Amino acid sequence: MLAPMQGLTNRALRALFIDWVRPDVVFTEFMRVNTAAPVRRLSAGDLREAAAAEGDVPLVVQLIGHGREALVSAALAAQAAGAVHLNLNLGCPYGRMTTGLTGGGMLRQPEELEEIIPALRQAITGSFSVKLRSGYDDPEQVFSLLPLFEAASVDFLVLHPRTVVQEYAGVADHGVTAAVVRQTRLPVIANGDVRTATDGLRLLEETGAAGLMLGRGAIADPLLFQRLRSRCHSEPDRDERAVQFRVYLQKLLNCYGKLFCGDTQVLGKLKAVLATMDDPDFEKERKRLKKARTVKEFFAVLDGIG
Repeated sequence: MLAPMQGLTNRALRALFIDWVRPDVVFTEFMRVNTAAPVRRLSAGDLREAAAAEGDVPLVVQLIGHGREALVSAALAAQAAGAVHLNLNLGCPYGRMTTGLTGGGMLRQPEELEEIIPALRQAITGSFSVKLRSGYDDPEQVFSLLPLFEAASVDFLVLHPRTVVQEYAGVADHGVTAAVVRQTRLPVIANGDVRTATDGLRLLEETGAAGLMLGRGAIADPLLFQRLRSRCHSEPDRDERAVQFRVYLQKLLNCYGKLFCGDTQVLGKLKAVLATMDDPDFEKERKRLKKARTVKEFFAVLDGIG
């Protein structure tokens, strides 16, 4: 699965990934649920993206918000717009900063989930999944939530084994993932710190997870999907990585040029992708690309990479 990443997994990037490496499942960026509006819970732009699939690949619409009524209303609106697969975000570490507990912040009040999860399951006619952290500040909180998810017949869980307060610091503790897999009958998708095919294949073997969700690792290196499928432990050499680096950014540049307006927007999206890349062999080139002020300048730097 291609992870939902705010500001990154827009429909242009999803279309490129589907055409190039074809993930088994893709997610929208999270769709914010408006708790203040009595009728329009999701924006018109979000509703336009709600669909059952993109390019014959299942598309999961991810909701982030709080309050049973608002979330159920948003789920119904997404379904009416064409969504078949819905996901509730209980993992975003930044949601705790907003008014009302959203994202990972909802784990601070798990008693509210006892109402929200069954209500969403009842409202959602297609698949319903939950993406969550291992806990708000307790990495074992997830175990207390498993009976709720099972009783509500959630279809699958996506687990990122860091706490919310941890944000992205430290290392994802996939010992927690393995323990969750052992303790629940629900399929568990492992998420967090998969940067190479070796990482992913080892994670599947050691945890027994039903699948992988790839985030920053895949945004930095889309061909990670192909190496995982072929069970290829070897990594491409520098020349291969240089070609991929150049081709990938050129493809993105073309896709973003069709979706976004002007150099500022296009370059902003490209530089967000660059921020996921940490290959030391191309650090100098990456810095030059980040300094580009126009698309033409970006292209010129890109053409010189080899």
